[in-house]
Amino acid sequence: MSVVITVAPTGPIATKADNAFLPTSPEEIAAAVHEAYQAGAAVAHIHLRDAQQRPTADLDIARRTMALIAEKCPILIQMSTGVGLSVSFEERERLVELRPRMATLNPCSMSFGDGEFLNPPKGVRRLAARMRELNVKPELEIYDTGHLEACMRLFDEGLLAEPLQFSIVLGVRGGMAATADNLMMMVRRLPPHCIWQIIAIGKANLELTAMGLALGGNARAGLEDCLYLRKGVLAENQALVTRAVGLVRALDLPLADVKAAEERLALPKPH
Repeated sequence: MSVVITVAPTGPIATKADNAFLPTSPEEIAAAVHEAYQAGAAVAHIHLRDAQQRPTADLDIARRTMALIAEKCPILIQMSTGVGLSVSFEERERLVELRPRMATLNPCSMSFGDGEFLNPPKGVRRLAARMRELNVKPELEIYDTGHLEACMRLFDEGLLAEPLQFSIVLGVRGGMAATADNLMMMVRRLPPHCIWQIIAIGKANLELTAMGLALGGNARAGLEDCLYLRKGVLAENQALVTRAVGLVRALDLPLADVKAAEERLALPKPH
Protein backbone atom coordinates (compact mmCIF):
# COMPACT_ATOMS: atom_id res chain seq x y z
CA MET A 1 0.00 0.00 0.00
CA SER A 2 1.07 3.57 -0.60
CA VAL A 3 2.64 5.66 2.17
CA VAL A 4 0.84 8.75 3.47
CA ILE A 5 3.04 11.66 4.47
CA THR A 6 1.52 14.21 6.85
CA VAL A 7 3.03 17.65 7.35
CA ALA A 8 2.82 19.18 10.85
CA PRO A 9 4.00 22.73 10.17
CA THR A 10 3.50 24.51 13.51
CA GLY A 11 2.68 22.56 16.69
CA PRO A 12 1.83 24.04 20.11
CA ILE A 13 5.24 24.69 21.68
CA ALA A 14 7.93 26.33 19.52
CA THR A 15 7.91 30.00 18.46
CA LYS A 16 9.73 32.02 15.86
CA ALA A 17 12.40 32.64 18.50
CA ASP A 18 13.22 28.92 18.25
CA ASN A 19 13.06 28.77 14.46
CA ALA A 20 12.29 31.80 12.29
CA PHE A 21 10.78 29.52 9.62
CA LEU A 22 7.94 28.43 11.94
CA PRO A 23 4.61 29.52 10.43
CA THR A 24 2.14 31.02 12.90
CA SER A 25 -0.35 33.23 11.03
CA PRO A 26 -3.08 31.66 8.85
CA GLU A 27 -1.33 33.01 5.76
CA GLU A 28 2.06 31.58 6.78
CA ILE A 29 0.55 28.21 7.71
CA ALA A 30 -1.31 27.98 4.39
CA ALA A 31 1.85 28.84 2.44
CA ALA A 32 3.90 26.24 4.35
CA VAL A 33 1.22 23.60 3.79
CA HIS A 34 1.14 24.38 0.08
CA GLU A 35 4.91 23.95 -0.17
CA ALA A 36 4.68 20.67 1.73
CA TYR A 37 1.92 19.47 -0.59
CA GLN A 38 4.14 20.24 -3.56
CA ALA A 39 6.91 18.22 -1.90
CA GLY A 40 4.67 15.17 -1.47
CA ALA A 41 2.54 15.58 1.68
CA ALA A 42 -1.09 14.45 1.37
CA VAL A 43 -2.31 15.46 4.85
CA ALA A 44 -1.82 18.66 6.87
CA HIS A 45 -1.96 18.44 10.67
CA ILE A 46 -2.97 21.93 11.78
CA HIS A 47 -2.28 23.80 15.01
CA LEU A 48 -3.45 27.40 15.28
CA ARG A 49 -1.77 30.47 16.80
CA ASP A 50 -3.07 33.91 17.71
CA ALA A 51 -1.34 37.20 16.89
CA GLN A 52 1.01 36.73 19.86
CA GLN A 53 2.00 33.21 18.64
CA ARG A 54 0.04 31.58 21.47
CA PRO A 55 -1.88 28.34 20.80
CA THR A 56 -5.55 29.05 20.16
CA ALA A 57 -8.79 27.27 19.34
CA ASP A 58 -10.38 30.45 17.98
CA LEU A 59 -12.93 29.33 15.39
CA ASP A 60 -12.48 32.39 13.17
CA ILE A 61 -8.73 31.76 12.95
CA ALA A 62 -9.46 28.09 12.24
CA ARG A 63 -11.95 28.90 9.48
CA ARG A 64 -9.57 31.35 7.84
CA THR A 65 -6.66 28.92 7.99
CA MET A 66 -8.71 26.08 6.51
CA ALA A 67 -10.06 28.34 3.75
CA LEU A 68 -6.61 29.64 2.81
CA ILE A 69 -5.23 26.11 2.65
CA ALA A 70 -8.14 24.96 0.47
CA GLU A 71 -7.56 27.89 -1.89
CA LYS A 72 -3.96 26.83 -2.43
CA CYS A 73 -4.15 23.03 -2.69
CA PRO A 74 -6.41 19.98 -2.18
CA ILE A 75 -4.41 18.56 0.73
CA LEU A 76 -6.46 16.76 3.41
CA ILE A 77 -6.84 18.82 6.58
CA GLN A 78 -6.45 17.19 9.98
CA MET A 79 -7.27 19.65 12.74
CA SER A 80 -5.49 19.23 16.06
CA THR A 81 -7.85 19.24 19.03
CA GLY A 82 -4.74 19.11 21.24
CA VAL A 83 -4.23 22.83 20.47
CA GLY A 84 -1.98 23.69 23.45
CA LEU A 85 -1.57 23.11 27.16
CA SER A 86 -3.05 26.50 28.08
CA VAL A 87 -6.34 25.99 26.18
CA SER A 88 -9.30 24.32 27.88
CA PHE A 89 -10.67 21.01 26.64
CA GLU A 90 -14.08 22.62 26.05
CA GLU A 91 -12.54 25.20 23.71
CA ARG A 92 -10.46 22.57 21.95
CA GLU A 93 -13.31 20.17 21.24
CA ARG A 94 -15.35 22.86 19.45
CA LEU A 95 -12.92 22.75 16.52
CA VAL A 96 -14.57 19.58 15.19
CA GLU A 97 -17.76 21.61 14.59
CA LEU A 98 -15.94 23.03 11.54
CA ARG A 99 -16.03 19.50 10.12
CA PRO A 100 -12.45 19.00 8.93
CA ARG A 101 -11.90 15.67 7.18
CA MET A 102 -9.89 14.51 10.22
CA ALA A 103 -9.09 15.64 13.74
CA THR A 104 -6.90 14.34 16.54
CA LEU A 105 -8.36 12.53 19.52
CA ASN A 106 -6.08 12.29 22.57
CA PRO A 107 -7.42 9.57 24.86
CA CYS A 108 -5.64 10.38 28.15
CA SER A 109 -4.31 13.18 30.32
CA MET A 110 -0.55 13.20 30.83
CA SER A 111 2.49 15.20 31.86
CA PHE A 112 3.80 17.04 28.80
CA GLY A 113 7.23 18.56 29.29
CA ASP A 114 6.84 20.96 32.21
CA GLY A 115 3.06 21.15 31.80
CA GLU A 116 -0.08 19.05 31.91
CA PHE A 117 -2.05 17.91 28.86
CA LEU A 118 -5.59 17.46 30.17
CA ASN A 119 -8.00 15.12 28.41
CA PRO A 120 -10.71 14.19 30.95
CA PRO A 121 -12.38 10.81 30.31
CA LYS A 122 -15.93 12.20 30.08
CA GLY A 123 -14.75 14.90 27.69
CA VAL A 124 -12.88 12.41 25.51
CA ARG A 125 -15.99 10.21 25.25
CA ARG A 126 -18.10 13.24 24.39
CA LEU A 127 -15.65 14.35 21.71
CA ALA A 128 -15.36 10.85 20.23
CA ALA A 129 -19.15 10.61 20.00
CA ARG A 130 -19.44 14.02 18.38
CA MET A 131 -16.71 13.22 15.82
CA ARG A 132 -18.61 10.08 14.87
CA GLU A 133 -21.84 12.09 14.48
CA LEU A 134 -20.07 14.62 12.24
CA ASN A 135 -18.15 12.01 10.21
CA VAL A 136 -14.79 13.50 11.26
CA LYS A 137 -12.13 10.77 11.21
CA PRO A 138 -10.24 10.51 14.54
CA GLU A 139 -6.47 10.28 14.54
CA LEU A 140 -5.74 8.56 17.86
CA GLU A 141 -2.55 9.95 19.39
CA ILE A 142 -0.93 7.48 21.76
CA TYR A 143 2.02 8.65 23.85
CA ASP A 144 2.19 5.61 26.14
CA THR A 145 1.03 2.00 26.39
CA GLY A 146 -2.04 2.78 28.49
CA HIS A 147 -3.25 5.22 25.85
CA LEU A 148 -3.72 2.33 23.42
CA GLU A 149 -5.86 0.45 25.94
CA ALA A 150 -7.93 3.61 26.48
CA CYS A 151 -8.57 3.81 22.73
CA MET A 152 -9.65 0.19 22.62
CA ARG A 153 -12.13 0.85 25.42
CA LEU A 154 -13.63 3.67 23.34
CA PHE A 155 -13.87 1.23 20.43
CA ASP A 156 -15.57 -1.39 22.61
CA GLU A 157 -18.10 1.27 23.67
CA GLY A 158 -18.97 1.94 20.03
CA LEU A 159 -17.43 5.43 19.99
CA LEU A 160 -14.82 4.59 17.33
CA ALA A 161 -15.25 2.86 13.98
CA GLU A 162 -12.80 0.68 12.10
CA PRO A 163 -10.33 1.04 10.62
CA LEU A 164 -8.76 2.73 13.63
CA GLN A 165 -6.06 5.28 12.84
CA PHE A 166 -3.19 5.66 15.32
CA SER A 167 -0.22 7.97 15.72
CA ILE A 168 2.56 6.48 17.83
CA VAL A 169 4.19 9.53 19.44
CA LEU A 170 7.69 8.99 20.83
CA GLY A 171 9.98 11.51 22.49
CA VAL A 172 7.66 13.80 24.47
CA ARG A 173 8.80 14.21 28.08
CA GLY A 174 6.00 12.53 29.99
CA GLY A 175 5.41 9.86 27.34
CA MET A 176 7.43 7.05 25.81
CA ALA A 177 11.06 7.70 24.94
CA ALA A 178 12.01 7.85 21.27
CA THR A 179 13.67 4.43 20.98
CA ALA A 180 13.53 1.62 18.46
CA ASP A 181 12.47 -0.81 21.21
CA ASN A 182 9.47 1.32 22.14
CA LEU A 183 8.38 1.64 18.52
CA MET A 184 8.61 -2.12 17.98
CA MET A 185 6.69 -2.80 21.17
CA MET A 186 3.87 -0.44 20.24
CA VAL A 187 3.58 -1.75 16.68
CA ARG A 188 3.27 -5.31 18.03
CA ARG A 189 0.45 -4.18 20.36
CA LEU A 190 -1.64 -2.45 17.69
CA PRO A 191 -4.95 -4.11 16.78
CA PRO A 192 -5.29 -5.91 13.43
CA HIS A 193 -6.26 -3.96 10.33
CA CYS A 194 -5.51 -0.55 11.85
CA ILE A 195 -3.68 2.31 10.14
CA TRP A 196 -0.75 3.92 11.91
CA GLN A 197 2.04 6.44 11.60
CA ILE A 198 5.17 7.23 13.55
CA ILE A 199 5.68 10.68 15.10
CA ALA A 200 9.23 10.92 16.44
CA ILE A 201 10.09 14.10 18.33
CA GLY A 202 13.54 15.67 18.21
CA LYS A 203 16.87 13.98 17.47
CA ALA A 204 15.43 10.53 16.75
CA ASN A 205 13.06 11.85 14.08
CA LEU A 206 14.97 10.67 11.03
CA GLU A 207 15.94 7.17 12.19
CA LEU A 208 12.56 6.31 13.71
CA THR A 209 10.71 7.66 10.67
CA ALA A 210 12.79 5.34 8.49
CA MET A 211 12.12 2.45 10.84
CA GLY A 212 8.38 3.14 10.92
CA LEU A 213 8.23 3.20 7.14
CA ALA A 214 10.11 -0.10 6.95
CA LEU A 215 7.58 -1.61 9.37
CA GLY A 216 4.65 -0.62 7.16
CA GLY A 217 3.57 2.64 8.77
CA ASN A 218 2.92 6.13 7.47
CA ALA A 219 5.01 9.11 8.56
CA ARG A 220 4.76 12.71 9.74
CA ALA A 221 7.25 15.49 9.09
CA GLY A 222 7.41 19.16 10.02
CA LEU A 223 8.54 21.76 12.50
CA GLU A 224 6.11 20.54 15.17
CA ASP A 225 8.28 17.45 15.54
CA CYS A 226 11.79 18.57 14.62
CA LEU A 227 13.23 22.09 14.42
CA TYR A 228 16.55 21.04 12.87
CA LEU A 229 17.38 19.35 9.60
CA ARG A 230 20.69 18.26 11.06
CA LYS A 231 22.89 19.42 13.93
CA GLY A 232 23.20 23.20 13.81
CA VAL A 233 20.99 23.58 10.69
CA LEU A 234 17.49 24.93 11.26
CA ALA A 235 14.83 23.18 9.19
CA GLU A 236 11.98 24.40 7.04
CA ASN A 237 8.79 22.40 6.66
CA GLN A 238 9.29 21.74 2.99
CA ALA A 239 12.80 20.38 3.60
CA LEU A 240 11.55 17.99 6.30
CA VAL A 241 8.78 16.70 4.04
CA THR A 242 11.26 16.30 1.19
CA ARG A 243 13.50 14.28 3.52
CA ALA A 244 10.61 12.00 4.51
CA VAL A 245 9.61 11.53 0.88
CA GLY A 246 13.23 10.63 0.15
CA LEU A 247 13.02 7.85 2.74
CA VAL A 248 9.86 6.54 1.06
CA ARG A 249 11.60 6.54 -2.32
CA ALA A 250 14.77 4.94 -0.91
CA LEU A 251 12.67 2.08 0.46
CA ASP A 252 11.04 1.71 -2.97
CA LEU A 253 7.57 2.35 -1.55
CA PRO A 254 4.73 4.08 -3.41
CA LEU A 255 3.88 7.58 -2.19
CA ALA A 256 0.20 8.38 -1.67
CA ASP A 257 -1.31 11.39 -3.38
CA VAL A 258 -4.45 12.94 -1.89
CA LYS A 259 -6.82 10.46 -3.55
CA ALA A 260 -4.76 7.47 -2.48
CA ALA A 261 -4.48 8.91 1.05
CA GLU A 262 -8.29 9.21 1.25
CA GLU A 263 -8.54 5.51 0.39
CA ARG A 264 -5.68 4.37 2.65
CA LEU A 265 -7.09 6.30 5.63
CA ALA A 266 -10.68 5.20 4.85
CA LEU A 267 -11.97 8.75 5.15
CA PRO A 268 -15.70 9.49 5.10
CA LYS A 269 -16.97 11.38 2.09
CA PRO A 270 -16.40 15.17 2.12
CA HIS A 271 -19.12 17.25 3.82
